[in-house]
Amino acid sequence: MDAGLLPIIMFAGTIIALLLGFPVAMTLGGSALLFAYLGDWLGVFNAGMLNVFPLRIIGIMKNEPLIAVPLFVFMGVMLEKSNIAGDLLHSMGRLFGALRGGLGISVLIVGALMAASTGIVGATVVTMGLMSLPVMLKAGYSPKLASGLICSSGTLGQIIPPSIVLIILGDILQGANEQAAFKQGNLVPEPITAIDLFAGALIPGLIMVLLYIVLQIGLAIWAPKTCPALLDDSENDLIPAKSIFSVIVPPLILIFLVLGSILAGVATPTESAAVGAIGACILASIRGKLSVSMLTFVARESVKITSMIFMILIGASLFSLVFRGFGGDELIEHFLINLPGGEVGAFLIVMVAMFLMGFFLDFIEIIFIMVPLVGPPLIGMGFDPIWLGVMIAVNLQTSFLTPPFGFSLFYLRGVAPSIVKTTDIYLGVMPFIGLQLLALLIFWTFPEIITWLPKLIF
Repeated sequence: MDAGLLPIIMFAGTIIALLLGFPVAMTLGGSALLFAYLGDWLGVFNAGMLNVFPLRIIGIMKNEPLIAVPLFVFMGVMLEKSNIAGDLLHSMGRLFGALRGGLGISVLIVGALMAASTGIVGATVVTMGLMSLPVMLKAGYSPKLASGLICSSGTLGQIIPPSIVLIILGDILQGANEQAAFKQGNLVPEPITAIDLFAGALIPGLIMVLLYIVLQIGLAIWAPKTCPALLDDSENDLIPAKSIFSVIVPPLILIFLVLGSILAGVATPTESAAVGAIGACILASIRGKLSVSMLTFVARESVKITSMIFMILIGASLFSLVFRGFGGDELIEHFLINLPGGEVGAFLIVMVAMFLMGFFLDFIEIIFIMVPLVGPPLIGMGFDPIWLGVMIAVNLQTSFLTPPFGFSLFYLRGVAPSIVKTTDIYLGVMPFIGLQLLALLIFWTFPEIITWLPKLIF
């Protein structure tokens, strides 16, 4: 067998196994071991390379930025389970509900705040679906529009910092940047961190929130029947400002402390994540939601989610080791360099591939499988690593919304009432997918939107 075919077969076989529903971490590690020993038996792979794998696991365990992952997960789960998001939505709904489209704007703002607080897409979509979808339907909102608003606002957790996606991307892009620099003879490249990606993603995230709000305002003007004012707006004349601010301000302060301390250089993402976790506990305690049983539940859920992420990371590390042992990285680099259109063609092919994979695979799987393979050659072609990371994050966010297999659609389908049809969800997200693609085009045309703030701060 031609040795060049093995990495291709290995990659394709792994994707097929994932599509069949096999556990991600076990699939990545299992396929790597299977093809490693197959290659050793065929004489095209040195199984002794597997002795390096324990050192890779130690490197993952000693990677300080990754400690932020369980802390941000804990923060997000605590905010979700303590119903802080529910209180936010209720207050924002009373504030804007008397306006046509006001409830939709409230959902988008709360979704953005939830995204900045949790960074967990599934949790945000499910929470917003349970809380806001019945209210929107009762108010007379179109099921399509209500579904689109919830799904799109939930996916903002992919791009609005602090985001778990950006933390993981920062770690992987750092390795890709080092590989690209080493091939060019640069032994001391500029480091790429999650802080850089946070700064790069902040303005794009706000732009996408603004695009969503503009769409909602446009629908309120041109299609008012899809988003009427709240049917019962008797409370809106007597909204106590004190109660509104008491609900909205504390989460905003928490977000400011977490994100502001990172961007100001006062704290690392790990330290800020610890502040966020403690702050979420304090907010839950102030609202009388914190108890031993609540704390135990949140801790267990955080351990489950974190264990899943790190098991995938370890499996992906083994997959990457074996794939490179077969020379797969050189194969991909050669393929991308020789594509028609040069650097632009290579970038578009990678983005389209990630977009299509997003129909079927979770963002964590795509990041761990694709970025280590395509990152070094793309950075070597001259693409800014920070710009590349944010573009990948926005692309994966778009794939979360795309029918028929977008994960956000499944999350909402699982909690939506029977009156909301699957076709309503699919059709409802279409305008927001268009806005996502428009955002990608804007960031492609004006890369300074992404690179300006990191250069200004750092």
